[in-house]
Amino acid sequence: QLVAYEVKRMRAEEGNKQKILRHIKELAEKLYKNENPYPAVTMHKVQKPTEGCHLRLHQKPFPRLDEGTVQWIIDQATAKLQTAPPAVKAEKKCMVPSGPPIAAIMERNGNALANSARRLEVVRNCITYVFENKMLEAKKLFPAVLRAMKGRAARHCLTQELNLHVQQNRAVLDHQQFDFIIRMMNCCLQDCTAMDEHGIAAALLPLVTAFCRKLSPGITQFAYSCVQEHV
Repeated sequence: QLVAYEVKRMRAEEGNKQKILRHIKELAEKLYKNENPYPAVTMHKVQKPTEGCHLRLHQKPFPRLDEGTVQWIIDQATAKLQTAPPAVKAEKKCMVPSGPPIAAIMERNGNALANSARRLEVVRNCITYVFENKMLEAKKLFPAVLRAMKGRAARHCLTQELNLHVQQNRAVLDHQQFDFIIRMMNCCLQDCTAMDEHGIAAALLPLVTAFCRKLSPGITQFAYSCVQEHV
């Protein structure tokens, strides 16, 4: 319904905090009523007798309850409950028009998409610099790459780019390259969620057994030895 009816109103409100807040408040009330359709039942509190009240003089004895009257009240309440409508609210189905074309919404997300593309470009450039041994350039981009790893698209991009380099037989790295790649992989796995387990983490598995460095003649260290602590 928001997409169908409120787009114009939301655009008109842009830049006016008071109107935006009022709008959010209205939405919040609607959502709250939707989740809590029945008002809370008020409980009648029975007051406790005060301390020492049993020592008072002229205390009225509690009246005898008439069994017939009590039973009549109970029967009345039971009959009311039986005829009462069910507590579940009948669901009203309604057709919601499709609203403005999706392009109108995409315009607003244009900046986010541009930012995302820029992040991926930074990841690609940094990896290229590492493999071309342009370490100064890679160092400049590195903080931005680690920040970008918070997004799934950037993590996916990292696995794709590294895979391309493995296919080009560029898996044996020098110490500095190895350090950069390991830090990227660690950062990528650190920000992975359970949803990424069969995607990004699985895509990294063959890569961590491919990338390596020569520690001394006949001794090779593979990347997995540095990233195997991740869940």
